[in-house]
Amino acid sequence: MAKKSKINFSSKKQNKGQRFNPKKMALTIVAFLVIVFMGVKVVGATTSYLADKKEEKIAMQQAAEAERIAAEKKRKEAEEAKKRIIGVNHEAKKNSYDAVEISKKLKNYDYSNNGEKVVFLTFDDGSSTTVTPKILDALKAGGVNATFFVTGQNIERGGDTARDLIKRSFSEGNAIANHSYSHDYKYLYPNRNLNLENFTSDFKKTDEILKDILGPYFSTRVIRCPGGHMSWKGMEGLDKYLDENNMASIDWNALNSDAEGRKKNADELLAQAKKTSEGKEMVVILMHDTYGKEQTAKALPQIIQYFKDSGYAFKTLA
Repeated sequence: MAKKSKINFSSKKQNKGQRFNPKKMALTIVAFLVIVFMGVKVVGATTSYLADKKEEKIAMQQAAEAERIAAEKKRKEAEEAKKRIIGVNHEAKKNSYDAVEISKKLKNYDYSNNGEKVVFLTFDDGSSTTVTPKILDALKAGGVNATFFVTGQNIERGGDTARDLIKRSFSEGNAIANHSYSHDYKYLYPNRNLNLENFTSDFKKTDEILKDILGPYFSTRVIRCPGGHMSWKGMEGLDKYLDENNMASIDWNALNSDAEGRKKNADELLAQAKKTSEGKEMVVILMHDTYGKEQTAKALPQIIQYFKDSGYAFKTLA
């Protein structure tokens, strides 16, 4: 019987002569280090990228916030501008002229207006509790408006009635301008020379009274010097002050002569208004609504009708 060979079920083979390979081990270590280095570098780059993105996001948020704050400031300024009232109420602005431009024309004796006739009815020294209501009634009946150069002292003398007349005048579309507080020539123009400190402080008193009556947002950039700008010496300081503050001093180029010479009746006042405005496209007519000027109130409807019939548009100064 043949002898069976012995089967070896072991899967392991004996590797004779297999030794440690330093070169291969070095390559393996280098590869490992490269992988580790690259991993660290990638992590570092990722961290840096995320940090940069975070800073960029913060910068964008800060810029957006600054833009929001600027827009909000601009919006508030626009809202404040809407609230500000300069001389006339907002609805009446369409009938007002730039007083600075009119002042320049008066100083240059330029009474032209590009072929269009325009008249500015102006009243000084109010408000009075006796004449001003009649003047307002005549203006309203005629459907026209005027510019009132008011004095603070007369407003105070008239008490609540005078204050209510200022409110009525303003609400009906008339312009409110400043004619000083005291109307005191000796205080304003000692020795016929302007005292700028006295002058500005006197006018500021009336400004404060008007703000108290018409609200803190009211102001006027239009003044009339008591006695007229043309009557006094040393007015250069006032001119500079007005120019720096975008204000205007308004005199006149026509008048009804209700404060000149002897007392006149309504017909005579009308005749003077016609005579002094003749041939002028732009008329700034001086009248008064203070105490004792009842004949001016009586003549006013006829004066209004005369300018209407002569083709004039009625405007205010603001």
